[in-house]
Amino acid sequence: MEERAFGRSGQHASVIGLGTWQLGADWGDVDDKQALAVLEAAAEAGVTFFDTADVYGDGRSEETIATFLRGRPDLHVLVATKMGRRVEQIPQNYVLDNFRAWTDRSRRNLGVDVLDLVQLHCPPTPVYAADEVFDALDTLVAEERIAAYGVSVETCAEALTAIARPNVASVQIILNPFRMKPLAQVLPAAREAGVGIIARVPLASGLLSGKYTKDTVFAANDHRTFNRHGEAFDQGETFSGVDYATGVEAAAEFAALAPRGTPPPSWPCAGSSSSPVSPP
Repeated sequence: MEERAFGRSGQHASVIGLGTWQLGADWGDVDDKQALAVLEAAAEAGVTFFDTADVYGDGRSEETIATFLRGRPDLHVLVATKMGRRVEQIPQNYVLDNFRAWTDRSRRNLGVDVLDLVQLHCPPTPVYAADEVFDALDTLVAEERIAAYGVSVETCAEALTAIARPNVASVQIILNPFRMKPLAQVLPAAREAGVGIIARVPLASGLLSGKYTKDTVFAANDHRTFNRHGEAFDQGETFSGVDYATGVEAAAEFAALAPRGTPPPSWPCAGSSSSPVSPP
C-alpha cells in the first residue's frame, strides 16, 4: 500500500483510509464482532489511516478502534478523530476549555496520551476566520494533547480559508465522481501549502459501489434512510447530497465506464470511507 506524507505535520498514512462512522452508529446495526472484523480487514490490506470522530456512536467508534489496536501492537496506524459536533453548533462553543475537554475525552476513548490528528468537525463557517480558534488548537499541540490538527469542511470556500492557516495539517472534504469541485482550487492550493487532503464520502455513501438499485431498502437507523433530505444533519453526508434515484442511475453509468472485471470501488477516489490524498 502506497503511503503519502502530510507535509506540514510530517505524518504518513496509506493513500486509502478507513472511515469508521459505520462502526459507531447511523449505518444500521453493526455489532462489535463485525466492527473488529472491518478493522482487521483494513489492516490486512495495508491501510494505516483510520478516520473517526467523538460523535460516531457517542464515542463507540473511537473505543472500538482502541480495542482493536490494543490487540494489534504490531500495527502503526495514524488515527484521525474529530471534535465539535456533540454540542450546539455556535461559534461560541469553539474555545480552548471545550477543546481540552473534548480532546481529553477522545484520548480516554482511544487509550492514548497524544491524539495523532484532531479535526474540527464541520464547524460553523465563522469558526474558520477566528484567530483565537487556531491559537487554541496551537495550544493543544504545545500541551501535547494532540500531535497535529486539521478541519473537516462542507464547502470549498471553507477549505481554502483553512489551508491559508499556517498550522493546519489536513482538510477533509467530500470528493468523489459526483462532487468534483474541489479539484479546481482546493487540491492545487493544498498541494502548494503542503496540506493533506482527506477525501470524504468517496463512494457517495455506497452508491458508487454499484451494489444498490432503486428498490434497495436501508435500515430505519441508517442515515441513508433518515437523512436523505438533510433531516438530521448536512445532506451532503448522505449520497453526497444527490437524490437517491438519480444517484442510482448515475452510478450505473459510472460503473459501465469501469474496465472489464474491475469493480467500481477500486477506481474512484478510494475503496473505503476516507482516503488521504495528501501531497506526495
